[in-house]
Amino acid sequence: MEDRQSYGRVDCTLEMKEYVYILEFKMDGSADEALQQIEAKGYAKPYATDPRQLVRIGMNFSSETRTIAEWKVQ
Repeated sequence: MEDRQSYGRVDCTLEMKEYVYILEFKMDGSADEALQQIEAKGYAKPYATDPRQLVRIGMNFSSETRTIAEWKVQ
């Protein structure tokens, strides 16, 4: 489910006890593009003062293989 914020829609946010995961998905793009979008759109801003560790994950799916083609974590 998308997480709507005032500056965009995060593809997925998972809030756990010790971590917050921000995931952005691309189709036939790149994991780097997904990570750049997280930064450019400020998806992490709501968690700037949150004591939990913030993890950004960019994933790219292949329409040809219908699998995850690439993923990167920051």
